[in-house]
Amino acid sequence: MPQDNSASAQDAAPAPARNGMLTPDAIFVGGGGPGHARAQHLLLKYGNRHGLIAGATGTGKTVTLQVLAEAFSTAGVPVFLSDVKGDLAGLARPGSAEGKLHAAFAARAATIGYDLGYAGFPVTFWDLWGEQGHPVRTTVTEMGPLLLARLLDLTDAQEGVLNIAFRMADEQGLPLLDLKDLQAMLVFVGENARDIGLRYGNVSAASIGAIQRQLLVLENQGGARLFGEPALDLADLMSTAPDGRGRINILAADRLMGAPRLYATFLLWLLSELFEELPEVGDPDQPRFVFFFDEAHLLFEDAPRALVDKVEQVARLIRSKGVGVYFVTQNPADVPDDILGQLGNRVQHALRAFTARDQKDLARAAQTYRPNPEFETEAAIREVGTGEAVTSFLEARGAPGIVQRTLVRPPASQLGPITAAERAAVIAASPFGAKYATAVDRESAFERLRARADAAAKEAEEPQSEFTSARRYGGKTVAAKKPASSARRSDSMAEAFGKSLARQLGTQAGRSIVRGVLGGLFKAR
Repeated sequence: MPQDNSASAQDAAPAPARNGMLTPDAIFVGGGGPGHARAQHLLLKYGNRHGLIAGATGTGKTVTLQVLAEAFSTAGVPVFLSDVKGDLAGLARPGSAEGKLHAAFAARAATIGYDLGYAGFPVTFWDLWGEQGHPVRTTVTEMGPLLLARLLDLTDAQEGVLNIAFRMADEQGLPLLDLKDLQAMLVFVGENARDIGLRYGNVSAASIGAIQRQLLVLENQGGARLFGEPALDLADLMSTAPDGRGRINILAADRLMGAPRLYATFLLWLLSELFEELPEVGDPDQPRFVFFFDEAHLLFEDAPRALVDKVEQVARLIRSKGVGVYFVTQNPADVPDDILGQLGNRVQHALRAFTARDQKDLARAAQTYRPNPEFETEAAIREVGTGEAVTSFLEARGAPGIVQRTLVRPPASQLGPITAAERAAVIAASPFGAKYATAVDRESAFERLRARADAAAKEAEEPQSEFTSARRYGGKTVAAKKPASSARRSDSMAEAFGKSLARQLGTQAGRSIVRGVLGGLFKAR
């Protein structure tokens, strides 16, 4: 009979489990032999209460993530995770029933009472660069000034200018879809700084220049590919396969980790979009979606307090929308206390205490668990081996479970990466390929501002005869004055910007500048 998390059930024999499901409402995580809990499982009704997977490098965090993703998928729950090392792509293929690895897995399965069977899972690959999966895009407007300021590492003054640019774009009906839209909008704000400053506050050329430089750095890192259309549709992430299993969405992040701020900001944007768009569902019988945030320390490193507060707010409220968030990191100390306190389901792999700071972090991690009288939690965290963990899952009524030493079950899918040909086959069979393969560049801020610039340039180049006439009065030539209406137009905000941008676009030096700032985008298209 399956364990029910009651005290009387602690000594019950574990029921055989397959593909991670102990019962229809519980995920089998693992168990053990002497000195270990018999059956440890995560109740699906508490899967949206968030979780933590922590441990030093090489202790088994990735396998635990793979095991949980398999089980959620089997239960019909879509999953999103990032593949930092390329190892998680194996979720698309069944494991092998041959070799030493199978022998080790079979022995462990017998020890913990798990019915080991290999199977692949419905996987969708995504990639910011569109090379190892479907392209992932959003618009500048959807990203918003707060996350963009974090992505660009802007100062408070520069973030204020960015907010002005967003506000002006909204008022002027100028959609901000990709980077070139934002770059053109900043030129508009800079050229009209005097008029804008009277209403919104001072806009300095230095701030505009600093933001433009950071946008150029982002573009050189490949970040320009993140912005554009068609934008990612959350419904595609939250879909299920024809057999009812939840799709496992894998973001190729091995290359993305070269730009850690871009990686963290993208995942935070995705989490924020889920929070903003999904309706309240209360306490569902199982999560609607599970989000794994790997390398979670990158989210909080040097993050301003306002951003940490936003993450805390999202983590606190998004569970009522049926979304579970699981942070994956090396050390629980990487996660702020206010957020750590909301993570009810925990799998703690080994922590190594080589320094005084390590020992302090180890003691701190042990204190966050409900004690088990049979062993010392701090010693257990230090001693567990690879594939073994100290676990605590929410019990009935949402109470934290007593900490247990657990052997994590073997994965049903392939452990490790897949070949390029196998990945290509999965991508080709995906139902989303045609939808996201080709970028769309519709009219937006850049095109509309360029149209204004072209109109202003055309007016500036009208024949001189339209503005002057030679009339002889007593043998003298008199130049006619420029009409007053034209003078008034020349003072308008739109024309002031238009003439400046026209000069940039109309000269060889201007064309060189445009290539330097926007060239990567044009080449990409």
